[in-house]
Amino acid sequence: MSFTRNLVVLSLALSAFASVAQAKELVVYSSRQDHLIKPVFEMYTEKTGVKINFITDREAPLMARLRAEGANTPADMFMTVDAGNLWQAEEQGLFQPVQSEVIEGNIPQHLRSSNNMWTGLSLRARTIAYSTERVKPEELSTYEALADEQWKGRVCLRTSKKVYNQSLVATMLESIGEEKTTEVIQGWLANLATPVFADDTALLQAIDAGQCDVGIVNSYYFGRLHNAQPDVKVKLFWPNQEDRGVHVNISGAGVTRHAKHPEEATRLLEWMTTEEAQRIFADVNMEFPANQALEPSAEVAAWGDFKADNVNIEVAGRRQPEAIMLMDRLGWN
Repeated sequence: MSFTRNLVVLSLALSAFASVAQAKELVVYSSRQDHLIKPVFEMYTEKTGVKINFITDREAPLMARLRAEGANTPADMFMTVDAGNLWQAEEQGLFQPVQSEVIEGNIPQHLRSSNNMWTGLSLRARTIAYSTERVKPEELSTYEALADEQWKGRVCLRTSKKVYNQSLVATMLESIGEEKTTEVIQGWLANLATPVFADDTALLQAIDAGQCDVGIVNSYYFGRLHNAQPDVKVKLFWPNQEDRGVHVNISGAGVTRHAKHPEEATRLLEWMTTEEAQRIFADVNMEFPANQALEPSAEVAAWGDFKADNVNIEVAGRRQPEAIMLMDRLGWN
């Protein structure tokens, strides 16, 4: 009996050791592109010795994969863009709660899940882009004003099928109500100069080419285009500075519900909210740090300061179904 008991104890000890050893390797499912996350993970490996294996795909297939794998998933963390996607992952039961004073100290509450399921890691503004040849910045004021008659035949929009616009409309529903949001979207659609675009880069290029004069884009798309074409005749404008502020959204991550190494995954998540990692996250993709104690890169800061809408970003997910139904009903393709 003693020999058997010793074998059991030894087996448990070896299992515990194996668990620790395995924790030297984490698996991350990410809808962020390789070049945006690889530098962050490489730095973490260099600092800790923990290897990060990451699998990239679009958010919907990754969430479907997590659901299908269930308790057998190798993923310790799920990382994606937009609070709408993070909300959906939480609603589908793909995360587990993480109680962390580090994360709470580094990331404002309105950029985190109220249930501690996920946290923002970087910020992007969805703002107005305008032609420097045909628009004076003093002509611009708010998102809502783009519905006015003066912009007839001058507006470009991205498809409503992209979560970025769904989140914008969801926060508008929260801030100005359904009736006003409906009027605004109707005005935007009436003012379109072209059919909607599949992506923000094409929209910005259309402004530059004279197909339209104004549009709504994520700020980092402008940064990328400006880097590639420094003479592009487009600039960003920060709307709604007299009221709620510019719509901002996040990229973020959470520890998966069935993570094999939740403690190590939590340590990685905590580290990604610190200055060291935040600097890489923000600078590589020309985003803003989610850690509000940090300044953006010089390049991003050159776009100018702005007041951001501080509505709890969970609204982007909670009101997403309403936003989608409204856009569909109004004919925003």
